[in-house]
Amino acid sequence: MDRCKDGATLRLHRKHNMTPSETEKLPRSGQLLAVLAKYRHVLVVMHDNPDPDAIASAWAIRCLVEEKLRINANLIAGGAIVRAENRHMVDLLKAPVQLVQSIDVLESTATVLVDCGTGAGNQLLTRAGLDPVAVIDHHLPSGPQRELPFVDIRPKVAASATIVSSYLVEQAVEPGPELATALWYAIRTETRGSEFHYTPLDHEILVWLTERAQPEMLAEIESAPLSREYYSDLVAALGETEIYGDIAICMLPRAAGPEIVGEVADLLVRCEGLQSVFCAAISDGSLVISVRTDVHGENAAELLTKTLAGKGGCGGHLHRAGGKIPNVGDNLEVAAELCRELTTRWLEVCQVDANSQPAPLLTLHVSDKDA
Repeated sequence: MDRCKDGATLRLHRKHNMTPSETEKLPRSGQLLAVLAKYRHVLVVMHDNPDPDAIASAWAIRCLVEEKLRINANLIAGGAIVRAENRHMVDLLKAPVQLVQSIDVLESTATVLVDCGTGAGNQLLTRAGLDPVAVIDHHLPSGPQRELPFVDIRPKVAASATIVSSYLVEQAVEPGPELATALWYAIRTETRGSEFHYTPLDHEILVWLTERAQPEMLAEIESAPLSREYYSDLVAALGETEIYGDIAICMLPRAAGPEIVGEVADLLVRCEGLQSVFCAAISDGSLVISVRTDVHGENAAELLTKTLAGKGGCGGHLHRAGGKIPNVGDNLEVAAELCRELTTRWLEVCQVDANSQPAPLLTLHVSDKDA
């Protein structure tokens, strides 16, 4: 483990009991370190099926803690790493991610939740009934917020990776080329589709990371190999997509992996004339959902929250949101009924007549020769 280079941080490590007035004078990274310095170990918790923003952000917190406090830190999440690009990123950059089924936290261990909120059901701490010591996120918070020792939630920034990168800058911690590449890629993925807003901090961090990231690795990550099952799911999804005016709905009875849902949503929202997209598929016994809206569309997170009320959990941003209804099972009739109910709910939330007739996304063009 690298030694601390900052004498002030070493003093922080020795002085565990800082007064509130002393802590408030520190930058946000210093406030986080002051909280974590009281513990012997740190668990950085990501949401289930972690994406590049969650992985890179958690990795940066680990780097910060180990460099400045000399405390061991581990990255954990539930579920799986689903997108081909995300798996390729972890393998290529050797991101230290551990996927686990449950969590057990000792009193001497601090938990830091990154890239999701305490109310989200898709993370280990919520399922274990535990509160984190710190939360770092850029999603819009939902529901009542708990009082915690450290909270840094900034919905206006492009990515959680921006926030944690600013911590590295404040503490003069060099991320190394692999972590810098992961952070750069995280911000890139969070600003796809219509989520391309950048704050001045995002611009500053991107410049800082560009000087440290490796473009060859970025190109390799974005060219990750895809399975034949992926293409089968893609063709099926496009064939199942129905258009209601400026709204698209894609319901797949089954998918080989959950990643296809978000990728189809990303693709469909680019279709001319569409403002909002709802995609869903059964994967591993759960209904996985992705919603996208274009720059003129409504708030995706709010639309999905209303659609899934009483059914499942969700979260997201202004133009991108995701959700999950667990324990749906493999019964096709049950799944079909649930999809019909969600279609009706989505149309009602979008103020579209549920009895209107949809048009297929794809139309078959028959040539004179084939007629």
